[in-house]
Amino acid sequence: MNLVVLASTSGTDLQAIIDEIQAGKMPGINLACVISNKEDCGALEKARNAGVEDVFVNAEGLEREEFDQKVAEIIDAKATGLIVMIGYMRFVSPWFVDKYRNRIMNVHPSLLPAFGGFASTIHQEILQHGCKVSGATIHFVDEGADTGPIIMQRIVEIEENETEESLKEKIQNLEKVMYPEAIRLFAAGKLIVEEERRVRIK
Repeated sequence: MNLVVLASTSGTDLQAIIDEIQAGKMPGINLACVISNKEDCGALEKARNAGVEDVFVNAEGLEREEFDQKVAEIIDAKATGLIVMIGYMRFVSPWFVDKYRNRIMNVHPSLLPAFGGFASTIHQEILQHGCKVSGATIHFVDEGADTGPIIMQRIVEIEENETEESLKEKIQNLEKVMYPEAIRLFAAGKLIVEEERRVRIK
């Protein structure tokens, strides 16, 4: 199965996927390329360092769907089975979602549906709300903001002296384990999206 990653930031979870592939822990899964809307983002650098094709797509002057069509041309040229978003700081168009329905995964640093949306202040918000637990969610992408069918969730406890940075680190450590696991399940045909928009693991 060919895998394409969409990223805009440092690509912490991308490195975990690369490491698992290089260690032979993801048999039959090929990271075909990493696509970014940010020319200087860390994810593209991680791809280059691993010998993976990196592609910058300039969004300047393009409507959302026009940009997504350019990205889709690359995805289709790679005979892509699964699209994985890692710190991808764009909302994709309904056209893109419909074209790749239940083939786009995203990771979010909270226990959805709580604290959905852009992740820049999520850990601060969680601590300010006095939450006792947080975690990470991997879900399929739909037309909403972090509203797609949930594939898996894992929990971390929030300690009394927790900080934004310590909570972020805990959750990133979860994501590094969860994302390769979710990709392996998809590649093995074990993720079934049911009518209730729930994901069942065979």
